Amino acid sequence: MQTWTVYILRCADGTFYTGITSDLARRLQEHNEGKRLAAAYTRGRRPVCLVYREKKKNRSAAQKREAELKRLSRQEKIAMLQAAGKAKV
Repeated sequence: MQTWTVYILRCADGTFYTGITSDLARRLQEHNEGKRLAAAYTRGRRPVCLVYREKKKNRSAAQKREAELKRLSRQEKIAMLQAAGKAKV
Protein backbone atom coordinates (compact mmCIF):
# COMPACT_ATOMS: atom_id res chain seq x y z
CA MET A 1 0.00 0.00 0.00
CA GLN A 2 1.33 3.40 -0.98
CA THR A 3 1.62 6.04 1.74
CA TRP A 4 1.26 9.76 1.09
CA THR A 5 2.98 12.69 2.75
CA VAL A 6 1.52 16.11 3.46
CA TYR A 7 4.34 18.62 3.65
CA ILE A 8 5.05 22.30 4.27
CA LEU A 9 8.01 24.08 2.71
CA ARG A 10 9.53 27.38 3.74
CA CYS A 11 10.49 29.29 0.64
CA ALA A 12 13.51 31.60 0.34
CA ASP A 13 11.20 34.63 0.73
CA GLY A 14 9.83 33.27 4.02
CA THR A 15 6.44 32.18 2.67
CA PHE A 16 5.04 28.69 3.12
CA TYR A 17 3.97 26.17 0.48
CA THR A 18 1.81 23.16 1.36
CA GLY A 19 1.50 20.07 -0.82
CA ILE A 20 1.15 16.29 -0.93
CA THR A 21 3.24 13.58 -2.56
CA SER A 22 3.85 9.85 -2.56
CA ASP A 23 7.63 10.42 -2.92
CA LEU A 24 8.88 13.27 -0.75
CA ALA A 25 12.56 13.12 -1.77
CA ARG A 26 11.68 13.32 -5.46
CA ARG A 27 9.19 16.13 -4.89
CA LEU A 28 11.66 18.23 -2.89
CA GLN A 29 14.20 17.84 -5.67
CA GLU A 30 11.60 18.98 -8.21
CA HIS A 31 10.76 22.04 -6.12
CA ASN A 32 14.41 23.01 -5.68
CA GLU A 33 15.50 22.39 -9.26
CA GLY A 34 12.70 24.59 -10.52
CA LYS A 35 12.07 22.61 -13.67
CA ARG A 36 8.69 22.19 -15.27
CA LEU A 37 7.54 19.71 -12.59
CA ALA A 38 8.05 22.21 -9.77
CA ALA A 39 5.02 24.13 -8.58
CA ALA A 40 4.79 27.54 -10.20
CA TYR A 41 4.68 29.07 -6.72
CA THR A 42 8.04 27.63 -5.65
CA ARG A 43 9.88 28.14 -8.96
CA GLY A 44 10.57 31.78 -8.19
CA ARG A 45 11.08 31.28 -4.47
CA ARG A 46 13.98 28.82 -4.34
CA PRO A 47 15.60 27.33 -2.46
CA VAL A 48 12.86 25.74 -0.42
CA CYS A 49 13.33 23.95 2.89
CA LEU A 50 11.14 21.20 4.32
CA VAL A 51 9.76 22.34 7.69
CA TYR A 52 6.93 19.86 8.28
CA ARG A 53 5.74 16.47 7.10
CA GLU A 54 2.94 14.16 8.06
CA LYS A 55 2.30 10.65 6.70
CA LYS A 56 -1.19 9.61 5.62
CA LYS A 57 -2.43 6.17 4.63
CA ASN A 58 -3.96 7.23 1.30
CA ARG A 59 -4.27 10.10 -1.14
CA SER A 60 -7.73 11.09 0.05
CA ALA A 61 -6.59 11.51 3.66
CA ALA A 62 -3.56 13.49 2.48
CA GLN A 63 -5.72 15.81 0.37
CA LYS A 64 -8.09 16.43 3.28
CA ARG A 65 -5.20 17.30 5.60
CA GLU A 66 -3.59 19.50 2.94
CA ALA A 67 -6.85 21.45 2.65
CA GLU A 68 -6.97 21.87 6.46
CA LEU A 69 -3.40 23.18 6.54
CA LYS A 70 -3.98 25.56 3.65
CA ARG A 71 -6.91 27.12 5.52
CA LEU A 72 -4.63 28.05 8.44
CA SER A 73 -3.36 31.61 8.66
CA ARG A 74 0.37 32.22 8.55
CA GLN A 75 0.40 32.78 12.33
CA GLU A 76 -1.51 29.54 12.91
CA LYS A 77 0.99 27.65 10.74
CA ILE A 78 3.92 29.14 12.66
CA ALA A 79 2.31 28.18 15.98
CA MET A 80 1.69 24.64 14.69
CA LEU A 81 5.30 24.32 13.50
CA GLN A 82 6.61 25.60 16.82
CA ALA A 83 4.43 23.16 18.72
CA ALA A 84 5.75 20.36 16.50
CA GLY A 85 9.30 21.28 17.51
CA LYS A 86 10.15 23.24 14.37
CA ALA A 87 10.76 26.49 16.25
CA LYS A 88 13.13 27.87 13.62
CA VAL A 89 10.64 28.70 10.84
